[in-house]
Amino acid sequence: MSQAAVRPVPDPDRPTAPDTENPGYRYYALGLLTIAYMLNFVDRQILSVVQEPMREELGISDTWLGLLQGTLFAMFYVTAGIPIARWADIGNRRNIVAIAVGLWSLMTALQGLAQNVAQLALARFGVGVGEAGGSPPAHSMISDLFKPSERGRALALYSSGVTFGVMLAYVLGGWVSDNFGWRIVFVVVGLPGVILGLVIRWTLREPERGLLDASGSATAAAPAFMTVMKTLMTRRSFLLLSVAAGLHAFTAYGIGAFIVSFFYRSYGLASISEVTVPLGLMIGGAGALGNFLGGYLADRWGTDDKRWYVWVPAISTLLAIPFAYASFLSNSFYLAIALYFLPLIFGYMYLGPTLALTHGLVSPRMRAVASSILFFILNLIGLGLGPTATGLVSDLLRDGVQIGAGLQGSISTVFGSEIARMTVEGFGDESLRYAILIMFFAYFACAIFYFLAARYIREDLANAPT
Repeated sequence: MSQAAVRPVPDPDRPTAPDTENPGYRYYALGLLTIAYMLNFVDRQILSVVQEPMREELGISDTWLGLLQGTLFAMFYVTAGIPIARWADIGNRRNIVAIAVGLWSLMTALQGLAQNVAQLALARFGVGVGEAGGSPPAHSMISDLFKPSERGRALALYSSGVTFGVMLAYVLGGWVSDNFGWRIVFVVVGLPGVILGLVIRWTLREPERGLLDASGSATAAAPAFMTVMKTLMTRRSFLLLSVAAGLHAFTAYGIGAFIVSFFYRSYGLASISEVTVPLGLMIGGAGALGNFLGGYLADRWGTDDKRWYVWVPAISTLLAIPFAYASFLSNSFYLAIALYFLPLIFGYMYLGPTLALTHGLVSPRMRAVASSILFFILNLIGLGLGPTATGLVSDLLRDGVQIGAGLQGSISTVFGSEIARMTVEGFGDESLRYAILIMFFAYFACAIFYFLAARYIREDLANAPT
């Protein structure tokens, strides 16, 4: 055989530049990563779907349900996230995502075998470690497959995996729970991820870093973690927007952990699927629309003024508040569900712009770690505290809170004498309704931090490393 006839065998682990010029492959990769992110949120959210029958069987309080979905899960999720992201900035991101998907999916399935809270917590720890390896490497890959002017939309499309994941968890999880029991739900939603991990490993390729950025290919070694940390910590816009995103997630995770239980308890429904099917379908549609609008509007208006990357989340967050209060104060289940559509759209408009701006503040080799630092702050505040705070407030309000006459009078003046009386005597099964309403106060602070971040964006972007 002649030397000319010998063709080199392609190395699937070697970064490939042509991928950035192939729209079909780019969107296939984005789609596959989005499906992985969708399963991430199916497996994360499924506990909230089945927690009512699980609570009855295992005797778990709202506080413990909040801890399992929030603080205990977040401890491992945020702790493992930064070293895994550092690995992603120096190693093969495709392989990390594949391993992560397989691990969190397997640990999700094992939750169906739990006989007590301790065993459930151990399985949740495993889910948290696995999910920590999902998003930062995926964010970095997407930013290397799409131009800077396309990243807001690409990352927003990826972020729509959250809404489709929640939708699937609600619709499928509620139906399976009603018909086969809550334990089977964990197996049904967990095992497909093991297969997806193999698909990612054998069909995706590692993209070349920084090829589409102004500085060209990122051939330099990845900076040390402390270099990335110092870069971000000296950017006032990042500090402010990360706190804003954390406060946003505080409300979103806190409500998401108990929304099914709220509707089930407060409206006296007969089965979980009566809540999860309409709510899941609505979250899927409203969430996808919100994610798209957030990324699209930020990219479009941000072409001339980058401050729109935080103005869009700030304005949409404020718009969500009045519709949310109207929804949760409604006496009709169907009206409450219908009114919740608008705050869902506005509430999902923040993540794509926030991620795109974070990536714009660092060099290509810093992106996975930058995402992990953003998610560390976001999840420490949001996931770590939101569900636990909601559950704790619900338990406190259920039996009543002993307060002084002065504070009781202030509550009566602001909210009415009936609310003041119930605060002391107890809200019973209505405790979740008012715990959720209290959580929405964080949205006001969230918007303020976004507006403050806008003051420093142009200066910080001008000084961003290349």
